[in-house]
Amino acid sequence: MLQVGNGSRQVWQFATGNGEVSLNAQARLPLANPLPARLVTKDWRALWRKKLNIAWLPAEQVFLRVAHLPNCEPAELQSMVELQLEKISPLPVNQIVWSFQTVPGSAADLQTVVVIIVERSLVEDFLGKLEGDGYLADRIELELLHQLLAAPVAADDVWIFVSPVESRTVCLVAWWCAGTLKNLSLLNLPAGEAGAAALNDQLTKIAWAGELEGWLTSAPCWHLAADDATAAVWEPALSQWASRSVESHPLLSAQELAGLSARRAARSETQVNLLPSEFATRYQQQFVDRLWMRGLAGLTLVYLAGVVVYFAALEVLKYQKGKVEKQVAALAGAYTNALQLKARVNVLQQQVGLRYAALDCWKITSEKLPAELTLTSFTFARGNKLTLRGNAPADQRDKIIEYNSELSKATQNGALLFSRVEPPQIDARPGATTAGWYFDCTVQLAEIE
Repeated sequence: MLQVGNGSRQVWQFATGNGEVSLNAQARLPLANPLPARLVTKDWRALWRKKLNIAWLPAEQVFLRVAHLPNCEPAELQSMVELQLEKISPLPVNQIVWSFQTVPGSAADLQTVVVIIVERSLVEDFLGKLEGDGYLADRIELELLHQLLAAPVAADDVWIFVSPVESRTVCLVAWWCAGTLKNLSLLNLPAGEAGAAALNDQLTKIAWAGELEGWLTSAPCWHLAADDATAAVWEPALSQWASRSVESHPLLSAQELAGLSARRAARSETQVNLLPSEFATRYQQQFVDRLWMRGLAGLTLVYLAGVVVYFAALEVLKYQKGKVEKQVAALAGAYTNALQLKARVNVLQQQVGLRYAALDCWKITSEKLPAELTLTSFTFARGNKLTLRGNAPADQRDKIIEYNSELSKATQNGALLFSRVEPPQIDARPGATTAGWYFDCTVQLAEIE
């Protein structure tokens, strides 16, 4: 809620909850100071926590009119008021901004409507100043209208609301007859006693008009709402004009009016909004664009933060890699020497293993050799290849096969000595008394660790 006053601005922030409206924060600032952004700026939270910015339009150049219209559906009321504008507006319709507010009335077949009319250029200038302060209004209202709606009205009453503004006095005069609002005048009067005298002249004109129109048929009760200093000057002059006593009432404070305005807005009890539709559309688009830009800016910051973290982690890994490379370089000589020593040891172990394998093969082949066979050649080659050659009587072929079979089953330390024994090859010439034979064996060597 924003009120622009004499040399200062008053801001109130209200919160709604459980059907109640409570004051959260308030601030009074000189015109030169910026408005607090936390109170007036909408952010992404407004997408689900609706925020309504309301500004009060200064009442000096506002026109108020009372219209009595047939009862109709609420959706049709605006069209009915629009049809009356040509008749009741003091300015061309295309040069004004207008709104309306229904007020209670006693007539059964009519409803009473207060029409607020303002010159469009004044509203646009006012909004331009608010935009310069960073305040994008969702609703433009009239402060004095809430004073009027809060007044306790009887059957025949005249309420006069007096509010000093700089060197002038803004005066709202409301006439009720038989419980129905008949006339509403917003007057700009001089300050002090001159203003009281000018009010008497205006009241005379309103009374004559009421008598001519036929709604002023009895003497009403008079009520003056003003601060103590103003009431002390205006009440005697008003009592003398009315020829009866005038009841004085305190004006509602600006904070009380702000609370009333906030409650009516939260409960959708007010129809007044002098904000032109094109401004509302532009403000909504600016809000959406601002959210997009802030979202993109946030994503950009997150991306940049991710890039910074990535390069920082990369530098850490490079540093760790450099340390490891230095350690590897320091150990490279020792590691190479260890590999060479291991290779030499493996060669020596293989040599020793082959030597023992050859001896084991010689031992087994000798033990398993039948007496009928003669071994002429024992060749151990390529580390695991054993070739046996020999002679045998031509009629001892079965002994050669038996010898071959025995070697395929031969074991050493519980394991087969040969992983493969080839079938024997027998060379027996016709008419010869001896036959030559040979076969190959693959030695199964133990693994060297």
